[in-house]
Amino acid sequence: MRILLLEDDAQIGDGLKAGLSQYGFAVDWFNDGVSGLKALGAAPYDAVVLDLGLPGLDGMEVLSKWRQTRQDVPVLILTARDALEHRVGGLNAGADDYLVKPFALSELVARLNALIRRRYGKASVTLTCDTIKFDLASRIVTQNDVPVMLSARELALLELFMQNKGRVLLREMIIEKLYNWESEIDSNIVDVYIHHLRRKLGIHVIRTVRGVGYILGGDIQKDVS
Repeated sequence: MRILLLEDDAQIGDGLKAGLSQYGFAVDWFNDGVSGLKALGAAPYDAVVLDLGLPGLDGMEVLSKWRQTRQDVPVLILTARDALEHRVGGLNAGADDYLVKPFALSELVARLNALIRRRYGKASVTLTCDTIKFDLASRIVTQNDVPVMLSARELALLELFMQNKGRVLLREMIIEKLYNWESEIDSNIVDVYIHHLRRKLGIHVIRTVRGVGYILGGDIQKDVS
């Protein structure tokens, strides 16, 4: 899952980017409101972590402009402004959740996962496909109730497929979801990690749709965008 992070504090921003990356998120970090305002439309983000005290353009203004242009990506406000009017104002401006600094990274991750599940209509914290189960809270994958050891990148790729079960995923879409703008990406990186998942979960778990992309289980949907 790909996250847009807007935070002007260098220490917090750097820590969040590193921490969220360890949980399998691809993170693009910007430290001013103007850059962040433009960034949302440039990549298929699954959620936004938004600080309110941004230079150039206040976080509340950024949020309002996003909603005015019908950007519906879930937004979690992360700020030191803990007064009731600030929380209410942020939610009324279109935020989906609110977390006050200081905070625990584990809580931020749990809230982001909840926002993403709601966005994609997934009520359960466990994704399933045949005999495969993916516990989003613990990041544990089992097959036939036996734990399967996967790297952070393999987990992120499997989660993307399981969130889109039965839908063909284009190679370009997979790259955009799993890598930020700073990543150096080899031309065959998608094939490499799909090979890893097939080796660990079974060769038929992920199918190749020739000339189009890849699919995890289920019937192929007509929309392959």
